[in-house]
Amino acid sequence: MMLTTQQANTLAEQTRRAPAGAVVDESTNVVLRPSNGWNALDLRDLWNYRELLYFLAVRDVSVRYKQTLLGAAWAILQPVLTMIVFSVFFGHLGKIPSDGIPYPIFAFCALLPWQLFASSVTQSGNSLISSQNLITKVYFPRLVIPIAPVLSALVDFAIAFGVLVIMMLYYGVIPQWTLVMLPVFVALDLLACLSVGIWLSAMNAMYRDIRYTIPFLVQFWMFITPVAYPASMVPEKWRWVYGLNPMTGVVEGFRWALLGTTEFPAVYLCVSVPVTIVLLISGMYYFKRVERSFADRI
Repeated sequence: MMLTTQQANTLAEQTRRAPAGAVVDESTNVVLRPSNGWNALDLRDLWNYRELLYFLAVRDVSVRYKQTLLGAAWAILQPVLTMIVFSVFFGHLGKIPSDGIPYPIFAFCALLPWQLFASSVTQSGNSLISSQNLITKVYFPRLVIPIAPVLSALVDFAIAFGVLVIMMLYYGVIPQWTLVMLPVFVALDLLACLSVGIWLSAMNAMYRDIRYTIPFLVQFWMFITPVAYPASMVPEKWRWVYGLNPMTGVVEGFRWALLGTTEFPAVYLCVSVPVTIVLLISGMYYFKRVERSFADRI
């Protein structure tokens, strides 16, 4: 008897929950067939494997800092060193405006969501290739693999956020009521990470030259995101185009929520949020379409 993935999971769950001594009919042959065409997303199947998602995220964190000299200190050094370079060349020498706040705080506040995005996209984009042994041996929702690096990157984000708190205390920057909106922008950042990471992971599995474009894409993306400069430098008539970058609304939202010195980025969010949602949904459908050939391609 042919069963869908959802039916197979239900049958397995019923078998696992059978009371001791119960007789389980093992005469049913469960056949998992690859999907064809543009199929509907089975998010419940992803939820059933949430424990696997958790263990993969923990594995990514442990592998990242295993046998390293500084360990988790890299989560602090990367944004701090980048902030120092930006402060010297853009803030001191380039005289880039910082909306009336100290440039180190201005830059570091933007580097927090950007480092989360850059780390997630880089690791998620290469996740399927690095997990080829797991993909070719057992069944599980393949979408778990590119999602796990996004969750593991939250650990680095949390560590770096503690540094920002110390810097704000040092410079005497007091958060305003807008701080309550910070979780919303963290969620938008994660959605942006997932939308781009899922697309790149699926394309990387199908076309091997994608892996070489990911570092360049991340580097280029940083310069078209208001990390080292304020978005107010962009001419007003072009701001809706600038908002097509999903990270524009996120970065400006972080500055608004944490510093409260800039205007609410309504224009950017009205453009970047729909773009992020479209990228995420289309990426998940594309991933679902091509995942049946991952084992053969990787």
